[in-house]
Amino acid sequence: MIVAENKKYTKAVDERYRVPEKKGGGLIKFEVWELYGKMVKYSMAYINKSIFAKDNGRVLGYDNTHNYHHRHYFGEIYVVDDFVNYAELVKRFRDDLKEFLL
Repeated sequence: MIVAENKKYTKAVDERYRVPEKKGGGLIKFEVWELYGKMVKYSMAYINKSIFAKDNGRVLGYDNTHNYHHRHYFGEIYVVDDFVNYAELVKRFRDDLKEFLL
C-alpha cells in the first residue's frame, strides 16, 4: 500500500514475467494502484540490463508517475499526448515489445 497526501493507494496489479533468454531475456512488469476502486497510478516496463544498463535496466516503459502519461525508451522520456485509456496503452506497450522479444 502506498500513502500519498494522507490517501492510501492499494496495489491492484503486481505482475512480473521473466522472459526466457532464448526470447531475448529480461523482465516484464505491470503495476497498477487504485484509490477507492479507481486506477490512479500505473507502470509497465521491460527491463533488460544486458540491452540497457542505465535507468535500472528499463529499456521500455509507460507510466504516469509524475502526474502525466509518458513513455520511457532507452533512458529518454517522451510525453504520451494521445493517451486514450490504460487498456490502449497496454496494447501499445505489447506492440512495442515486439522490437525486443525474439
